[in-house]
Amino acid sequence: MTTVGPGIAAAGGDGALLVVGDVITDVVARHRGPLAAGTDTAAAIRTVPGGAGANVACWAARGGGVEVRLLGRVGADAAAWHERELAACGVRPRLVVDPEAPTGTVICLVDAGAAAERTFLTDSGASLRLEPDDWSDALLDGVAWLHLSGYLLFSEPSRALVAVALESARARGVPVSLDPASAGFLRELGVDRCRSLIEGVDVLLPSRGEACLLTGLPEAADAAAELSRHVPLVVVKQGAEGAVIARSGTVYAHVPAVAATPRDTTGAGDAFTGGFLAALLAGAAPEDAAADGCRAGALAVERVGGRPPTPD
Repeated sequence: MTTVGPGIAAAGGDGALLVVGDVITDVVARHRGPLAAGTDTAAAIRTVPGGAGANVACWAARGGGVEVRLLGRVGADAAAWHERELAACGVRPRLVVDPEAPTGTVICLVDAGAAAERTFLTDSGASLRLEPDDWSDALLDGVAWLHLSGYLLFSEPSRALVAVALESARARGVPVSLDPASAGFLRELGVDRCRSLIEGVDVLLPSRGEACLLTGLPEAADAAAELSRHVPLVVVKQGAEGAVIARSGTVYAHVPAVAATPRDTTGAGDAFTGGFLAALLAGAAPEDAAADGCRAGALAVERVGGRPPTPD
């Protein structure tokens, strides 16, 4: 058994990972150079399955060492496709079909230059209509870890679901992790409100931008240390600069990134989170789990879309 923070332990192989979060259809448009306003910009366009929660689940299931389950909400328009794609990645999906809203869609504009930076246009659709009625305590049967996508913080119904799921996990002694998901949406929600909503989370996995936004500090290491005064374990993802790990107000590990040639950075943070959680549940120490996360992130940026390759 590996201790990952005060009062948190992950037992290798003992129980499943349950991810609760967004399932999205991604339309990825890779273009080179600036967009040409008022006329055409040539691009390579693909439609792929995505969503931060779903991506994390797929990357966590990639090695086959951990049973991974996913609770999400989709529209009837794409429910069957998303269920097939998740199952192909080794995930056991439980998808609630929304009777009114379509599946969420994100248009990912990816600059095909060296950095492969992306800009998202997001229509959350059914994904943020998850609500407490979609939750059952039985979802935690056989579960050793609960992971929540931070996108759930950005609508009233899914915030209510987060509160119910956290309470249920606490009652069973199941550790909970959360990835804040979007600096833009966090800014709209408000830092103070966001920090109050993540109270009770055991592991926080923000990006550098999210960590700095949540603390008002300009440096990732300082932000990680500050957040770890309130959350037992904090892992700040820094892309090409690796990851910083902190607890009890102190940074105790810097994990280097793995070299990669980026094609599309969509889902790189999700890949890190999935790789990290799978390794943690298999019994790895947090710094070793973060190294697995960096390897997954490097694989992700060399692919188009946010998912790992499916087994043949």
